Amino acid sequence: MTAPNAIDGAALLNEVEAFHRRFNVFPQEAAYVAVVLWDAHAHLLDCFESTPRLAFLSPEPGSGKSRALEIVETLVPNPMAAVDASAAALFRAVAGVDGKRPTILFDEIDTIFGPKAGENEQLRGFINAGHRRNRPMFRCVGDGANQTVQAFHSYAAVAVAGLGSLPDTIRDRSVNIRMRRRARNEKIEPYRTRIHEKEGFALRDRLAKWAEQVSERVMDVWPAMPDGVTDRPADVWEPLLAIADAAGGEWPDRAREACVALVTASKANDKGSLGVRLLTDLRDHVMVGIDRLPTVAILDRLNALDDAPWADLHGKPLDNRRLSRMLAEYMTADNEPIASRNIKTAGSVLKGYYAADLSDAWARYCPPPPESPLPPLPGTENLA
Repeated sequence: MTAPNAIDGAALLNEVEAFHRRFNVFPQEAAYVAVVLWDAHAHLLDCFESTPRLAFLSPEPGSGKSRALEIVETLVPNPMAAVDASAAALFRAVAGVDGKRPTILFDEIDTIFGPKAGENEQLRGFINAGHRRNRPMFRCVGDGANQTVQAFHSYAAVAVAGLGSLPDTIRDRSVNIRMRRRARNEKIEPYRTRIHEKEGFALRDRLAKWAEQVSERVMDVWPAMPDGVTDRPADVWEPLLAIADAAGGEWPDRAREACVALVTASKANDKGSLGVRLLTDLRDHVMVGIDRLPTVAILDRLNALDDAPWADLHGKPLDNRRLSRMLAEYMTADNEPIASRNIKTAGSVLKGYYAADLSDAWARYCPPPPESPLPPLPGTENLA
């Protein structure tokens, strides 16, 4: 039996989606679904073991990232714009400013994690730790010899917007929306803070009331995941799917379709670490159909690959020393670091690498190989 003052969750999420559509053009339908569910999840944070980050990213300015974050800001509880906040300030904010945990919004995140911004390990650690509940960070507080160790809780909803990409550890914990500039035929309503902010706040207050009504229904539930969505992507999407199930209507189906679409897109855009890229290029482009290859030939072929980073690693091509160092991070099937070995060629012995030594790392770290193997590179047929 429905309580007399019960809010229709599906209808409310439809209204939140319509509000976003007035001011935001997202690259695909799945993005609207994900962002609406993320807005709602910020009101239900303590019902879940983890909170996905929401990332609006684009290669160029003028793609609507900041406006998307601005609309989110009107819909979530206790928004805190943190573009220039220090890690220490964020620790204390999440611990409670006036007893309220903020929803943290980082615009221009590229100024924090971009190539010219340095490492910012404190902020990276804060964002990573705050992804999962009951993962406090410990810091020394006090002066001189009077310092004590204090736990700072960092569990909080975080949305970011910026150019380029994010550090791998943050990107993997995020729902990633790859924004793009509006086409001429894509129209939005001009956003006027004095007028439209109040509308967003009204929806926010209704989301908060609905969250109170469904909190017990989403607490500690394990929603059915789409086939193939496991591990970190499942951690990201479990809260959003739980909310969609609680809302009902078309939202459970739409949420799972969005999950598959965005997880698939994330995998397609994820080139992995530089080490995984090296292993994959060796498997798919350099050592195809052969069981060994001299280092000099490997370097020639890697550095000649189009759309690959090897010819320009911080201004220098990949060389023997760096290749050796990178591959030594991975193990053979016998749990020994991958290392070059002697390869006998016509009249000489050269150092090189064997496919058998790389095969275990290929199986463990690389994405599935192409369905149709590429032919061997010219000049390598007699090296097997």
